[in-house]
Amino acid sequence: MLKCNAQPNVDFGIKGGLNLTFFKVPEAQFGNTIQTETGFYGGLFTDFKIDETVHLQPELLYIQLNDFKFINAPIYAKFQLSNKLSFMAGPSLNYFFDFFVNKFKVRGDLASAYNISNHLDIHMKFVVGFTEVAPNGLFLGIGYTF
Repeated sequence: MLKCNAQPNVDFGIKGGLNLTFFKVPEAQFGNTIQTETGFYGGLFTDFKIDETVHLQPELLYIQLNDFKFINAPIYAKFQLSNKLSFMAGPSLNYFFDFFVNKFKVRGDLASAYNISNHLDIHMKFVVGFTEVAPNGLFLGIGYTF
């Protein structure tokens, strides 16, 4: 009889929180100023464990800022710095429902997460837009792994 003691290499979870988005706005003849909008986000993630320190973590998030709504799908390379702290980076694919003529944008994400317990984490990510019409954002939230 063959026994297999391998642990599952895939975890699933939910996450959500606060989104602060920063837009550059022209200010008369004096250059650009930053305008901030506050919203929320929520969604699902999958964590594929490649080895003890490297994971692949795709996510699918719904984001709303007032009347501004879009789907955000980051694909992270996740690095476990310790059993409590991780760092993530990767491209972020975005579909904007009703704001832009060109509704698909690619942005870059940098994120970190701190595990409060085996199932609960707090996380923060910074999203960098590559053009002025793809705004930068700061996300602060919690995640739960099943």
